[in-house]
Amino acid sequence: MSNFYQAEVLSVHHWTDRLFSFTTTREASFRYQSGQFAMIGLDVDGKPLMRAYSMVSPHYEETLEFLSIKVQDGPLTSRLQNIKVGDSILVGRKASGTLLSQNLLPGKRLYLLGTGTGLAPFMSIAHDPDIYEQYEKVILVHGCRHIHELAYQERISNDLFKHEFLGEMVTDRLIYFPTVTREPFKNQGRIPDLLQSEEFFEKLGVPAFNVEEDRFMLCGSPAMLKDTVAVLEAQGLTEGNMSHPGHYVIERAFVDK
Repeated sequence: MSNFYQAEVLSVHHWTDRLFSFTTTREASFRYQSGQFAMIGLDVDGKPLMRAYSMVSPHYEETLEFLSIKVQDGPLTSRLQNIKVGDSILVGRKASGTLLSQNLLPGKRLYLLGTGTGLAPFMSIAHDPDIYEQYEKVILVHGCRHIHELAYQERISNDLFKHEFLGEMVTDRLIYFPTVTREPFKNQGRIPDLLQSEEFFEKLGVPAFNVEEDRFMLCGSPAMLKDTVAVLEAQGLTEGNMSHPGHYVIERAFVDK
């Protein structure tokens, strides 16, 4: 059996000139946990050109959704950005990733900290009822440079709270905090700076930093990851993995596509 299968593109949405998302069919045998990623790509000159992409869609959806940047000279995204409904892409049969609750010690509040397309795995997690059984609060923080780059705002702040099955569950537990760095907005600032700000926790309406109660998942730019880890570890937090659960986890699979 091949390591990949052909998935049909069902929809494409261009958020900006640098950001787009798309949905595809899902093979019945493809299994994953919300927060994981798969290798996806295209057949180029008879060879599969693949990159790691987190699933935006939660594990129970019958279709798959992905969020991608557009890099004009990127080997894959220069081609992927031109896909249309009815086209085919390759999807790897094996999902993996570290953004899993079992890699974290028990806690009361889960912070999902993402920049840019690092939002993707947290969309999946925020739509997973299991996570709300484990935490009193789930705090989704999405950082971008500009307001128009804050993908899925409507889905998170409106649709999710009206969801037939999840709505009641997320109403008291999910907090969404979009933030930008390069123009005026209701929330401004880089994620590592926010974590050191009393005003941030006041806006969220939650207690300040607490090692015993707060857990973190990180996905985004290398600079955000590096600076945020420095803030967390200065507070005494440790990184978790499959063998040793910790206070925070990072998705390290992504490089420039």
